[in-house]
Amino acid sequence: MGINVIKMQGCGNDFVILDYKEYKKGLDENRWEDMSNAAKILCNRNFGIGADGLIIPNTDTDEADISWFFYNSDGSAAQMCGNGMRCFAKYVYDNRLVDKKCFKVKTLAGIITPEIMDNGNIRVNMSSPILDSEKIPFIPNNNLNYKISVKDRIFEGSAISMGNPHFIIFVEQKEDLLKLAKEYGPIIETSAEFPEKTNVEFISIRSRNKIDLCVWERGCGITLACGTGACAAVVAGILNGYIDNSVDVNLMGGTVHIDWEGSNVSKEMDIYLTGPAEYVLKAELE
Repeated sequence: MGINVIKMQGCGNDFVILDYKEYKKGLDENRWEDMSNAAKILCNRNFGIGADGLIIPNTDTDEADISWFFYNSDGSAAQMCGNGMRCFAKYVYDNRLVDKKCFKVKTLAGIITPEIMDNGNIRVNMSSPILDSEKIPFIPNNNLNYKISVKDRIFEGSAISMGNPHFIIFVEQKEDLLKLAKEYGPIIETSAEFPEKTNVEFISIRSRNKIDLCVWERGCGITLACGTGACAAVVAGILNGYIDNSVDVNLMGGTVHIDWEGSNVSKEMDIYLTGPAEYVLKAELE
């Protein structure tokens, strides 16, 4: 028997979405050993469907309207994913796993609230950024404007968590963001300062309301977009006085909009991520 799967993408960040009963079918047929193994198989771009992550909705929760299991393509569990959450929200609403356009989702990063907008975009309350070094986790105490030495360069960056850790580096506009992410991202990801590894974002500023971002994602490598990374980048930019509180973030796969009313005085404000989510395919895996 085949396994029914759906693939979705948000700004090019793509995900396989698997109904829980289809996951159980795969277990029964010995297609995979567990969810981590299923993620490795399904997300493989040569021998599987190909995706940055695997999402399995779970309606069995009392703490929210719904919850999810989320795994990176390397089989590691991730606390949170902004682009994945938008795809998840559209999927569970379209498939009537929830009966309202604004609902609560239990994640490893806590309760996240997405909302289906009338224009088709999804707006997600990503909760407030985490700036405490111990909670990020980030071993040095000075998580903002920390200098890290990598190969032939010293980068100044900020460690921020959006439920998952990020290291935000602002560079000059003339720099090649993708080249930087490929060359230095994997080294910073596994640096000793980050006991649970980290996502790494390189950003250049176009204006007070527009930035460009390229990401090296923990457990994935280069991806076309990262929603939590876009949020963390805007927080770092605002705290450093580089940008305003409402910003378009240009990613390799598209643009998302971030709103954060926080400041150096008031950092515990919720941050909002708005962007698209689209179906790529519905198929039966042989």
